Amino acid sequence: MTTYGLFLGCTIPARQPSYELASRKALKNLGIELVDLDKTTCCGPPPIESVDVKTSLAIAAYNISLAEELDLDMVTLCSGCFQSLAKANVLLKEEEHLREEINEILAKTGRKFRGNKDVKHYLQVLVNDVGLVEIKNNIAKALDNLRVASFYGCHLLRPSSLLKLDDVERPRVLDDLIEATGAKSIYYRNKLKCCGGLLRGYEDDLALEIAREKMMNISKAKADCVTTVCPFCFVALDMGQLQMKSKFNEVYEIPVLHYPELLCLSLGVDPKDLALGTHRTKVDSLLEKIR
Repeated sequence: MTTYGLFLGCTIPARQPSYELASRKALKNLGIELVDLDKTTCCGPPPIESVDVKTSLAIAAYNISLAEELDLDMVTLCSGCFQSLAKANVLLKEEEHLREEINEILAKTGRKFRGNKDVKHYLQVLVNDVGLVEIKNNIAKALDNLRVASFYGCHLLRPSSLLKLDDVERPRVLDDLIEATGAKSIYYRNKLKCCGGLLRGYEDDLALEIAREKMMNISKAKADCVTTVCPFCFVALDMGQLQMKSKFNEVYEIPVLHYPELLCLSLGVDPKDLALGTHRTKVDSLLEKIR
């Protein structure tokens, strides 16, 4: 059994327990063991990086060192955490002088970045460690009557030169994983365009307009649901639909699922065990189609 150190970050445990729950269930069913990393902090995200790059790198390096101490590669669920941690891991491995500076900072906490472990997004674990064939072999309920709109978000793929997760212009990893469940991953207009999620709380009207455009395009493509990998994208499209109804009197009622939730449904996990009731847009129509 392959084992990873799990970095949960801030948003998922605080606001989206269903994402964590489904991720744990799916990976356990597919032979991946997760070890919770103790004493983690925030990942050192872009808002911190924009103010002080070394502080951001030091925070990321501190968290990576926790996995190194356990001799484990790290897996993340949040795309923003993946971007921050994987980017820092590559930069600090490649640039010795920068690594020495960051380790001087970490020494004050009694820690050291060694650069001997990898940081992966859970999609990479599914594709590279489990494999699409093995996922298909474990499907208990093929979702072959579902039309699914995949949404990658921004932070999962960029900067592509450092993250190297997929082709930034024509990504396939999420679409392939969706189709491994038996569902059809559909094309829709401006599929890779930002959802406006990170503008929430700063430019709320603009954020909602961007999410609204995406939901319009997804609706026109006749999707049964949307599948995301980023917790901020999930909020923008899930709770965002309630706001679109209130502000624009537009009703979409298209369920939004984290990919592990879709995967769990195809693996035969009882929907009652997935905390789907925490979603703001009801998933009843989706469950009816796969019943």
